[in-house]
Amino acid sequence: MAEQENAFELKAGKNETIESLTERYEKRLYDLQQLLEVARSLCSTLDYSTLIESILYTCMCQMRVLGAGIFVLDDFETDSFNLSNNYTGMDLDSSINYSIPMNSPVVDVLNEKERVFFVRDIQSALPDEPLEQIYSLNPSMIVPLFQKNRMNGILLLGERMDLGDGTSFNDYDTKQILNIASLASMAINNAALLERSSTDMMTRLKLKYYFFNQLTDRLDLANLHNLPIGVIMFDIDHFKNFNDTYGHACGDYVLMTVAKIIKSSIRSQDMASRYGGEEFTVMLPNTLKEDAMQVAERIRANIEDMNFDYEGQKVQVTISGGVSVFDKETNPVMSAKEFVEQADKALYVSKNSGRNRITFADKSVIESNVGSED
Repeated sequence: MAEQENAFELKAGKNETIESLTERYEKRLYDLQQLLEVARSLCSTLDYSTLIESILYTCMCQMRVLGAGIFVLDDFETDSFNLSNNYTGMDLDSSINYSIPMNSPVVDVLNEKERVFFVRDIQSALPDEPLEQIYSLNPSMIVPLFQKNRMNGILLLGERMDLGDGTSFNDYDTKQILNIASLASMAINNAALLERSSTDMMTRLKLKYYFFNQLTDRLDLANLHNLPIGVIMFDIDHFKNFNDTYGHACGDYVLMTVAKIIKSSIRSQDMASRYGGEEFTVMLPNTLKEDAMQVAERIRANIEDMNFDYEGQKVQVTISGGVSVFDKETNPVMSAKEFVEQADKALYVSKNSGRNRITFADKSVIESNVGSED
């Protein structure tokens, strides 16, 4: 009888071991499936702002936290990690500069090892460093992002949700967030490379070829969903005079300042590009004629009212513009090149009519043979 009981217990023990192994492998398979979905999500876009938003929400969902933020190297020649608008669910203090210099001691600490950090780890390593830009966000976890042994971001996770099973992170959580961090750092690196290769170094606006690629895609969507889309083309009036009178450095200053004004005068979903020389283009998705003209006029007025001061010299700058709007019924243009050429024709009507004005590419303008000026 005892032998039979021992045999039964041994059999049960083996069964439990098999069940335990099955659960473990099922969990590993589930984890791999989750990471695959995360990878797909992060690889689905190379648009920098969209990618950052995707990373934030992925981390919040996977780690069950109420907020997240990423300090990134957000410029070509930056020497600091900046939070900027790369956060959600976190309360920022307006008196704090959320920027971490690359020579900051905390960067040295985070660079020591690819691992997760908690506030207590930072405080223990740097007891005399205030680090308000980190502590004020009350992070539950701090994760450095590495790409090819180089840190390209600092991920902060906010307060963890209490779902009844505790709010502390276990070994599984830390392994999972490190895997997500690895995917995120690669995605950020790829998006940053595209951002740099598609951006004009001087004005920080998109390059012409990238603008045309995006406009082509937008035109396809606009035609499919019967949505309007606007294009503006600008040209700085008498630009050659700035170079001839004050030198090319002044011309560069005018270009950079005009570019900043254009970018600050449009929505985040719009796109501005340096078309070439002193010409600029702006794409306005889902925008009707009246709104497109209003945006163009606002940019023109902002530039005219701007106090351009180059090395103590007051420089008067104006800009001329042309506007065209895709409409499936009235202007079903399907080629991005032809669409921009419509705005270009309207631009030269503005220039030939006295400059410093905006013209809409109506039917008479589109059908004209207006040539470009020197």
